[in-house]
Amino acid sequence: MCPADSIINQERGYIIPIGGAEEKLNNPEILDRFVEICGGKTSRISIIPTASELEDTGRNYEKLFRRLGVRHAKVLPLLTREDCQSSEYLDYIDRSDGVFMTGGNQLRLSTTLGGTEVATRIRRRNAAGMHVAGTSAGAAFMPEHMIAGGDEGSTPSPAMVTMAPGLGLTNKFIIDQHFRQRDRIGRLLTALAYNPFAVGIGLDEDTAAFIRPGDDFEVVGSGGITVIDPTDLSYSSMDRARRGEPVSLIGVKLHILISGGRFEIEARQAVAGK
Repeated sequence: MCPADSIINQERGYIIPIGGAEEKLNNPEILDRFVEICGGKTSRISIIPTASELEDTGRNYEKLFRRLGVRHAKVLPLLTREDCQSSEYLDYIDRSDGVFMTGGNQLRLSTTLGGTEVATRIRRRNAAGMHVAGTSAGAAFMPEHMIAGGDEGSTPSPAMVTMAPGLGLTNKFIIDQHFRQRDRIGRLLTALAYNPFAVGIGLDEDTAAFIRPGDDFEVVGSGGITVIDPTDLSYSSMDRARRGEPVSLIGVKLHILISGGRFEIEARQAVAGK
């Protein structure tokens, strides 16, 4: 699923994947920044808790955004595919400045929202300037190719990752979350070995990539982002490796970026923060 076409004379909205466990109370830097770009206190934010099995997840974020000063934050309880056709929810997304997708299980997002009018509307509204953030599972769901699950470990292997179609807000990146905390570099490398076109973004907890229109991004938060760039990949043994065997990748470039760091997608250039 590809991003919606850009609207003439309108800039696309930000895409903001968050690695999970973002700070919510003492210094909610990531959420504060999201609220700011959405328009501050007067902004309207749609909260989509579909990934979570906990009934109070959406309401907790609703209370949190209101504590951050947002006057109009509303949970959209999209529990079934039928819910995703609701004119009430679609109208609220149309009038929103931002959408926030909570954590949980990204397959709940893809199987519930995938192919529905809600998914189409989010892509179109993002193309027209609405900002979309997602934490943990919500982050993984954002790109065209989604990491649906996989194993921990540092060495790529053919059976290490399960891929599925994502929301399709970008086809430039594949995103993984809880990255350093759950030792997920191997599964992101495996995903990129299957699709060397994309750049890998491995998000630590309490860390976000604020992806601007044009797909350059800045790091915000207390952790790091591992950027894996396969542009110069010269050799891969993925096509001959058997299940459980390690995969050789030569020519892959890796960057670690912390708060203030940037990655420029067209130039494939990483820039350290000041």
